[in-house]
Amino acid sequence: MRRGLDDHVVGRTIAAVEVFHPRSVRRHLTGAVDFAGRLVGRRVEAVDRRGKYLWARLSSDEALLAHLGMSGQMLVRPVGAPVETHLRVLLRFSDDGPELRFVDQRTFGGLSVEELTETDGSTVPVPVAHIGRDPMDPRFDAEAVVAAMRRRHTEVKRVLLDQNLVSGIGNIYADEALWRARLHWARPTDRLSAAKARELLAAATAVMSEALVAGGTSFDALYVNVNGQSGYFDRALAVYGRRACRAPGAAGRSAVSRS
Repeated sequence: MRRGLDDHVVGRTIAAVEVFHPRSVRRHLTGAVDFAGRLVGRRVEAVDRRGKYLWARLSSDEALLAHLGMSGQMLVRPVGAPVETHLRVLLRFSDDGPELRFVDQRTFGGLSVEELTETDGSTVPVPVAHIGRDPMDPRFDAEAVVAAMRRRHTEVKRVLLDQNLVSGIGNIYADEALWRARLHWARPTDRLSAAKARELLAAATAVMSEALVAGGTSFDALYVNVNGQSGYFDRALAVYGRRACRAPGAAGRSAVSRS
């Protein structure tokens, strides 16, 4: 989604904003009118992401921050295209080109305009400052994360899902990374060798990189890119959602293991 927005909205100036459901801008505490007013006339400079947060850096030195929740979508649609049933926020641009639509069936997600802050060598929206870097971030410090993991006394999967320590690894990719590293999800982290912890982080990086190439993991029509297209990484899943996992080393083949 970040890549799609980078292709379609960076360099464009926001001309108009319509909010169709106030819950979708509830994180913008000063309300829908102020939300729209702080976006109109702003140029989108870049699109960034950390963990479950996605944001567009604006020419006002602020950011349009999105948290997609369970069902949020950011869709790029031609002007005049049929309106989606669950359209919550609409952004039009000064070039009269394709619109950006925030669609959210369950309204668990939301948009807000946020101030930017410096943290850990990066500029991020204030609500994102506590989120750790993800393994694909060029500045990700794997050794620091390995040390932090081994200082804790908890299950290894719980640590993978702790967005304050390492972000971006959700339930699906945690399971896949653990399978690749041949680790049980309940393995205590303080009994994990540094080498095995590095192997696990490398496995998480690999599985998410492969998933990005495949467009992500789409189990239903809610999980799509900005063009409304589903990803197909679910075909490559080794363990998540399977009654029997593939035998170690059998990725891409039909062999399975019930261990």
